Amino acid sequence: MSAIVALKNVVKEYPLGATTVRALKRVDLEIDRGEFTVIAGPSGSGKSTLLNLIGCIDVATSGEVLVGGQNTSSLNDNQLTQLRLRKLGFIFQSFNLIAVLDVFQNIEFPLLLQGGLTAGERQTRVMDVVEKVGLKTQLRQRPSELSGGQRQRVAIARALVTRPEIVLADEPTANLDSATGGSIITLMRDLNRADKTTFIFSTHDHRVMEQADRVVTILDGVVNAQGLSAAADDSAPTGGSVHA
Repeated sequence: MSAIVALKNVVKEYPLGATTVRALKRVDLEIDRGEFTVIAGPSGSGKSTLLNLIGCIDVATSGEVLVGGQNTSSLNDNQLTQLRLRKLGFIFQSFNLIAVLDVFQNIEFPLLLQGGLTAGERQTRVMDVVEKVGLKTQLRQRPSELSGGQRQRVAIARALVTRPEIVLADEPTANLDSATGGSIITLMRDLNRADKTTFIFSTHDHRVMEQADRVVTILDGVVNAQGLSAAADDSAPTGGSVHA
């Protein structure tokens, strides 16, 4: 199994007044294609920073971040934008839906940014993911008319509609009640198994960890543990390596 994400000796520092905060400290990490991986740790541990580097939202101070075999530090702004549009999908805890657009339009929006598809092709793509997340009867509703769970399903569909190789989810259950959060986790796990899409989560939600193939624990910017979760089985991808 080949790694779709690789971090090599990655350091990330932020200036804070007269001091420098080291958010990540010489992290090595590999994630294989098709993995359902959790980056776990308390607030301020560095897990969101790690996700932002993989998602090309931020850049490492030193070291290498490879996504789909491409060294992100060698890409210009346009190349990074194309990488985000074509290989990555994002799911945020605050949903980040566009209030004036209905469900169909919110899901279609990344396809419009990508370009290259006809209206009919975009409709086919949207309806395919709508079917998967169970939103057929909400297509013409706006985000304000949806429940929290429905809004998160829209966010998942929007992340999947471009058929990305990697989906990054930053605390995707944080704003959901227990029952809704559980159903969202199950949905993402089912999609991962059906389509072999790589999912990488930043979370401290134990329900997500229980579903993961692998849990990577980070504390104070150092990856200090990894392990298979109870959900991993002989058919699940279990490769990859982590070092502090």
